[in-house]
Amino acid sequence: MSDSNKKYAELYEKALENKLIEKGFGEIDSHDEEYVRKAVLKHFDAELTDNWSNDCEFYIYEESTSDGYSVWVATHDTNSISVNEHIHYYDSDLSDVLQDAIKDGGEIYVDDLFQDFIDDAMQELYLYLAERFHQEAIDELTEEGFETNNNNK
Repeated sequence: MSDSNKKYAELYEKALENKLIEKGFGEIDSHDEEYVRKAVLKHFDAELTDNWSNDCEFYIYEESTSDGYSVWVATHDTNSISVNEHIHYYDSDLSDVLQDAIKDGGEIYVDDLFQDFIDDAMQELYLYLAERFHQEAIDELTEEGFETNNNNK
């Protein structure tokens, strides 16, 4: 690759990253867990809370069985819980459930806001959005006259 092509590629990548930063989903910020959480929740107009309210759109909380095992309840309606649909034995299963709830937006009750499954869900959703906005940013740069390669220049 010639020096001019290399410089053009660097310029293109910098312009692409700047577009992604403008959209709130740049590579630099993807390593800051607090930033990732805020960006994802803002995008989907969702909020996580550990303050119980009957007005939440979704609930995720831990319960104990009569013989002392811990299980997780994940439901829209705490008054109508189905064992085979809303009860989870492993909290690792909750990342996908939480992602769906976040995509639906609204206030989501989680009894502990520092669970690993929350961080997993946020990282997955951030990656999903970053990939979506990445293509959008490429399209915008193309409209502005940038090309992905500079072989003919």
